[in-house]
Amino acid sequence: MENASKALLMAAGVLIGILILAFGVYLFTQFGGTSALIHGQIESDRINQFNSQFTSYEGKDDITIYNILTVVNLAKDNNEYYELTTQESNNYYISVTAKINGSTKTNLERYTQEQLEELIKNEQLVSRVDPNDPSSTVTGLPLYSCKVTVNPNTQRVSKVEFDTN
Repeated sequence: MENASKALLMAAGVLIGILILAFGVYLFTQFGGTSALIHGQIESDRINQFNSQFTSYEGKDDITIYNILTVVNLAKDNNEYYELTTQESNNYYISVTAKINGSTKTNLERYTQEQLEELIKNEQLVSRVDPNDPSSTVTGLPLYSCKVTVNPNTQRVSKVEFDTN
């Protein structure tokens, strides 16, 4: 009788140990799944914040050469940070194209600072209808519109194109 009660106590101890281990494994998998979900949400927010630097220009029709140069410098900084020289389907390279003074300038992100300054110097003033007084005209810098392309693999901006209005 004494041996039977000791055997029952030992079996109960083993069962309690197995229950504790099973509960530990359950908690580990639950916390691991929650952690992955939170990490994915943080990564998504980070990508959206990065993309917003470029997509904030999309849909606007009052973009000037200075806004284009801001985007060019953002793209150049991104490409230098990731040490990228060409655009591929699975990398973060950003290219910028703009139709300036009647000609299409591609790969503006590769232009030197001197070349970018030359674009500003060569920007020709244009006359357009004054939005506040349609019966008069104003002279100013040409205005551009923007189109942003997002890479489907990386979900990050891969191409920014500016066109004259």
